[in-house]
Amino acid sequence: MSPIGQPLPHESAFDHVRGRACYADDAAGRFRDLLHAWPVLSPHAHARIRQIGREEAFAQPGVASVLTATDVPGVNDTSSGVFDEPLLPIEEVFYHGQPVAWVLGESREAARLGAAAIPVDYEPLPSVIGLEEAIEAQCWLAGPFRLNRGEFPTAWERSPFQVRGSLWMGGQEHFSLETQAALAWMDANGGVFVRSSTQHPSQTQEVVARVLGLPRHRITVECPRMGGAFGGKEVQAAPYAAIAALGCLKAGRPVLVRLPRSLDMILTGKRHPFLGRFRAGFTRDGNLLALQVELYADGGWSQDLSAGVLWRALLHLDNAYWIPAIEAVGFVCRTHKTSQTAFRGFGGPQGAALIEEVLTRIAHHLDLSPSLVRERNLYRAGQTTPYGQEVREAESLRALWDSLWKQTRYAERAEEIAEANRLNPHGKRGIAITPVKFGISFTRGCLNQAGASVLLYRDGSVQLHHGGTEMGQGLQTKIRQIAASSLGLPLESIRVMTTRTDAIPNSSPTAASSGCDLSGPAVAEACRQLLDRLRPLAGKRLGCPARLVCFQDGRVFCEHEPTRSLPFTQLVEEAYLQSIPLFAQGFYRTPGLSFDPETGQGTPFAYFAIGAAVSEVEIDGFTGEYRILSVEILHDVGRSINPLIDRGQVEGAFFQGLGWVACEELLWDREGRLRTAGASTYKLPSWSELPPRFAVRFFSRGAESPAIGGSKAVGEPPLLLALSVREALKAGIAAFGPGPVDLGLPATPERVYWAIEAARRGSQAGKKAGGADPRTPQLCLGAASQS
Repeated sequence: MSPIGQPLPHESAFDHVRGRACYADDAAGRFRDLLHAWPVLSPHAHARIRQIGREEAFAQPGVASVLTATDVPGVNDTSSGVFDEPLLPIEEVFYHGQPVAWVLGESREAARLGAAAIPVDYEPLPSVIGLEEAIEAQCWLAGPFRLNRGEFPTAWERSPFQVRGSLWMGGQEHFSLETQAALAWMDANGGVFVRSSTQHPSQTQEVVARVLGLPRHRITVECPRMGGAFGGKEVQAAPYAAIAALGCLKAGRPVLVRLPRSLDMILTGKRHPFLGRFRAGFTRDGNLLALQVELYADGGWSQDLSAGVLWRALLHLDNAYWIPAIEAVGFVCRTHKTSQTAFRGFGGPQGAALIEEVLTRIAHHLDLSPSLVRERNLYRAGQTTPYGQEVREAESLRALWDSLWKQTRYAERAEEIAEANRLNPHGKRGIAITPVKFGISFTRGCLNQAGASVLLYRDGSVQLHHGGTEMGQGLQTKIRQIAASSLGLPLESIRVMTTRTDAIPNSSPTAASSGCDLSGPAVAEACRQLLDRLRPLAGKRLGCPARLVCFQDGRVFCEHEPTRSLPFTQLVEEAYLQSIPLFAQGFYRTPGLSFDPETGQGTPFAYFAIGAAVSEVEIDGFTGEYRILSVEILHDVGRSINPLIDRGQVEGAFFQGLGWVACEELLWDREGRLRTAGASTYKLPSWSELPPRFAVRFFSRGAESPAIGGSKAVGEPPLLLALSVREALKAGIAAFGPGPVDLGLPATPERVYWAIEAARRGSQAGKKAGGADPRTPQLCLGAASQS
């Protein structure tokens, strides 16, 4: 039986449980002369550096070296090509906690004490902390980016009904179980070997080579696995690898950088906070006619991947809905905070949240059910997105919606909830259904490629290399299944090696939900080449045409005579004796993709992943506290390569989305200091958020997927289904009084309480709900400044 489609456990599961799984820093114990690194942090959000002392550090026992910008032999930059992220600042710091130097010590405590002893003379400068403050001062990192279809002014004027509004969307901390970590040492050939917790080994290699002033062939980067990443290690792993490598080169000893949780939260980027402003025109039935949107993303102090994040937000403004006329513009704002970065969904959740807000506002304006308004605006067959891509999944989306509606008894439950709300003045329930249509592919075309190398040994066992990285999402398990199925071998014959730049060069990041979509076909192509070389030899041995030779369960046989067979190992040994090469390289690039950012038109995605969720909540009118009573998800994963792993991804993505939607709140003070820098002050979803009923089902009647084996990506799309919880909360709040309901993200109990108070007063503003109020905690304003 083929391993494809089997619910096999994660290939690292037993190692995880036994504590044997190896991560980036687990090799540190093999080095007796290891040095540990600790940063010297800026106490200012924005300041000029006058002088950095060094000698005081060496007075501390165990301090071996101090790294500053003057020690960089190459280019002092760790950016993704825009050269705005110095590894170590020379004259200026741009966020509170920015490392101005690193101390190397015989122990982490020695390095910490050495860093604390270093005097730095600063001249404080004006800073911009809040997003609205940056908008007012026009502090842009990138933009404007534009997306248009139709004639918005005309459609707006002709719309019989109109609404205006705004939505504040907070950031989110990645909170990976494994923090940022890198270990560097000199290899036997005079090169630098870096073991890094990175989603993008090739980009880490590029940055390390740039900083050290060495060609890339002198740098090898390996990623054994990551203890979570969620986008936070796509580009932001590179600076820590560069520090480890720079320290290794200067001190001549291995160097470990491993951030404790408190430093990891202070130093690393987050999900981008967004502010969206909109005005929408629509019909009496709730059909959208015109939509105008301004999107502002808080990019932090440098560009990072913010332009790509904002573009994906713009490309997901439609979510699952047809918008005849749209005019959207986006800006990335500069603030004096950590550089915000990739996070699961990569801007898609922010874009989808805004259109869901628009549709609920329309429903409240017309006194219609939000679910009815959503259903009426779903894409229909033949319609295209605002950027011109046909939605081939439109009919599947409607079938999925209808199926979930019936499975969950949505109409009956809505009536039951309405009756219960009439009888209970102090507690209300809410229910909502929301869809997702998420584009799969990198929007930067050149990243949609992958390579693989398959090595077949004389005993019939296989070593496999590919450019994807394992961060807990089960990629290596799926790759083993693909290779085993392609070669007709049992799983135990396949070994997937750690990801290394000296095995697969120029790899793309494992991101955009495309790890299996890219590496899977590359692996299958390499396997196909090997079998094509073995078939003529097998045909001679079996006495049948090469095209009829089959490989299955470690045996080789003729299609019409399966009883006549030979062991795969015997065939491989004969191939070796006849000098048939037993290794192959595969390559894959996603076909048919194109996108022009100048016109905002093209086909940026290979396909759309779709799903829907129904959530029900119960709210306490006295406190704003709420319980999630049930969540039911129907998601299309195509012909799943591994249903067990896909189910775990749907569940995990939803709960991470729930954290962003409901409880994970980042707070900075007026000095730019992150006040929620640990689990004691930053609320992660826990067992208390798990509803009594949580059901995940797979939709099996979706449009055919062009991905390998008909599978569909599942890493990011289900995160957006958590918006159903926010919409259910708004439905419950609306039961306390007239809408519209202003409720920013995250919908903490405090925000829910103030939204209830506004509803009770019949307020049309509801400012205290946190929708776009500059007095909310995220928007603590400092002195305005052009940056």
